[in-house]
Amino acid sequence: MQNLVRREVVDTAHTIIIKVGTNVLSRPDDTLDEDRIASLAEQIHHIRESGRQVVVVSSGAVGAGIGLLKLDVRPNDLAHLQAAAAAGQARLIGLYDDCLQRYGLHAAQLLLTANVFNDRVRYLNVRNTMRTLFEYGVVPIVNENDTVSVDEIRFSDNDSLAAMLVNLVPRPLLVILSVVDGLYDHPPGHPDARRVALVENWDDDLLKLAGPDQSSRGRGGMTTKLQAVRAATAVGENVIIADGTQEDVLDRILAGADVGTLFLAGATAVPAWKRWIGFTVSPNGDLLLDAGACRAILQQGRSLLAIGIASVNGDFGRGEVVSLVNPDGQEIARGLANYNSDEVRRIAGHRTEQVADILGRLPYAEVVHRDNLAITG
Repeated sequence: MQNLVRREVVDTAHTIIIKVGTNVLSRPDDTLDEDRIASLAEQIHHIRESGRQVVVVSSGAVGAGIGLLKLDVRPNDLAHLQAAAAAGQARLIGLYDDCLQRYGLHAAQLLLTANVFNDRVRYLNVRNTMRTLFEYGVVPIVNENDTVSVDEIRFSDNDSLAAMLVNLVPRPLLVILSVVDGLYDHPPGHPDARRVALVENWDDDLLKLAGPDQSSRGRGGMTTKLQAVRAATAVGENVIIADGTQEDVLDRILAGADVGTLFLAGATAVPAWKRWIGFTVSPNGDLLLDAGACRAILQQGRSLLAIGIASVNGDFGRGEVVSLVNPDGQEIARGLANYNSDEVRRIAGHRTEQVADILGRLPYAEVVHRDNLAITG
């Protein structure tokens, strides 16, 4: 029965997004494992032959740079890491392209930073670029632009980047390749830990199973992978976490085999516009709501009015994304603000008919309109 579920998940997917972690592509000496890329390229070819598109989110630029620059150890400081990434990225994309060309395919390089996703026009440009590449039978190889990324414009990890990409392609299945064969039912190191084959419904308690460890080479770990799972399943997409070092792992996933952990999509698919608002853009501020406003939004499908706002945190302009937070401090939704932060502070807690007297005008009855609001909690 379980394999029938996996078979259905694969059969309904049109685009396979494959996130390949640093440890999957690294040899013990931190250099790039070229044989593994060759194996992945062959399996990507098999996916393409099945009539599906493929997007690869690939780490490994630093490892490629270590080998190329003949470094004895992996650098620790940002400048040398970025230098290794700059040198290694060219080698990485070249190797993908060489391996894919054996099967009549080509690789295209997309280097992104987080601010690309925060800007609606740039976001749509990335989507249009990928869809056009698909028309030419090209495989997009996506990575963070490590050579220019700083804290303000960087993703927390490539797991987060991969989760954002599910919003840009048709009928995606996200496959996260790590060096563990999925989620276990106990934290790492527990003697009774067993692999969880299927998760039908997301529960935040799953994060407790991740353990505190970070990847030995990358920035992520099981926690970041589960956060990516939460983001992707919340918008109605399926995710598989599997061991990328296993032989023919993608072929086995394509065949519906019991590989890794399958996380099933949430019950409701989220429209593309609300995916961008709720699960892609970083909020510029927080609106703390009272219990009545939370009920109106979550249970009655209402817009957010000024009277339901208890306080405002952060500075934001009109049309920017804000986080809507319940009295316990938990985010329940995100939306586009019709007023800037100073205006919202002035009208917070007041009835709609009072807003015109306070601001001298009433351009909008709602602070956040329902059409521009996405439920996240």
